[in-house]
Amino acid sequence: MKVSPFPRARLHTLYFLHGIRDMAPVFLDTDIDMSSVRAHRDDARRSGRRYSTVSYVLHAAGRVLVRHPEANAALRGRLWPRIARYPFVNGKFTLDKTLDGRRVVLSSVIPDLQRASLEEIQRQVDHFRDGDPDDMPEFAKLRKLHRAPRPLGALAFALAGRSLRGRPALLGTLAVTSLGHRPVDGFHSTGGTTVTLGLGRTADRPVVRDERITVAPVMRLSLAFDHRVIDGAEAADVLAELKETLENFHEDGPQEGPEPASDTGAHASPQSIGRP
Repeated sequence: MKVSPFPRARLHTLYFLHGIRDMAPVFLDTDIDMSSVRAHRDDARRSGRRYSTVSYVLHAAGRVLVRHPEANAALRGRLWPRIARYPFVNGKFTLDKTLDGRRVVLSSVIPDLQRASLEEIQRQVDHFRDGDPDDMPEFAKLRKLHRAPRPLGALAFALAGRSLRGRPALLGTLAVTSLGHRPVDGFHSTGGTTVTLGLGRTADRPVVRDERITVAPVMRLSLAFDHRVIDGAEAADVLAELKETLENFHEDGPQEGPEPASDTGAHASPQSIGRP
């Protein structure tokens, strides 16, 4: 048996998991017929453009979540809980990267998903997918966090996520994470936001259309929601609208949501963070 200190390159994951222990996650899932997405993706490839499944889901989620301010929200406090409902959707997406020689999960936040085009989303996904977190300036604060004494690092991490105004830039208002590049059908995770979407693989499966069995590309989409913030009916509405949006995908214009119940601050700028 070999016992060694916890790896510094994964400290952010440890701090994050400690910080979300108060959440009360409940999990839903559904199957998405990705025929419409696949057709759009194939057309784009013929034009020399490449879009990832994650980008399609981020694009759809921005349009859906802005219509659901109760789900596009954050909670703070126990004795005197307060909820911030945001008029914009900031989407956090995860990255499988190598940092300091160790395989880790990192993430970045794309602001204003409700306004972002599919092309803009893919550009940011590509930037962080192709970059080296050992050198990227966006991960400088994360590298500094890893070098800090562990009690100080844990405290700094916790304090950074407390502000309801600053949380969208750090954690997003929505999290999307995927293991669809591997033979994983269902993936349930909590990303520190009221709604987290988990993507499984897209695989050809039998489906029924017009009372006939045919084969279509199907993806399992899971939705984890914090039951402290919303109830199952609201979460089910979000999941149903995501299914409808992806199964009838088209690139539409920016979406506007209702005004928030309270001032939640200005829109966030892109941030890179270490979060599952």
